[in-house]
Amino acid sequence: QVQLVESGGGLVQAGGSLRLSCAASGSTFNTYAMGWFRQAPGKEREFVVGISWSGGSTYYADSVKGRFTISRANAKNTVYLQMNNLKPEDTAIYYCAGARFGSERVRTYDYWGQGTQVTVSS
Repeated sequence: QVQLVESGGGLVQAGGSLRLSCAASGSTFNTYAMGWFRQAPGKEREFVVGISWSGGSTYYADSVKGRFTISRANAKNTVYLQMNNLKPEDTAIYYCAGARFGSERVRTYDYWGQGTQVTVSS
């Protein structure tokens, strides 16, 4: 079992930055691929970025390439999402998720955090 808790969301102006963190409990964290997803009001949950268990492989949605960076610190059981040059369309609840094998599909992930709100004002 892995429990995930996100933090770091908030209100920021367009062009600003935020850093989200996802703290995991459980000794098996470093065997899981991790992902960040987001869900805006009235929209389906969508993939943002993923990272392999080792951190050696990352993959991004086209909409965030060049602006967002995922990283992980397995010794701290934590995964991070650095978000730069934020846009109003990035406004959503952001969720971190864990899976044995990562992908861009929501159904791949077994464990989910409760989410953290990110609001970008224009």
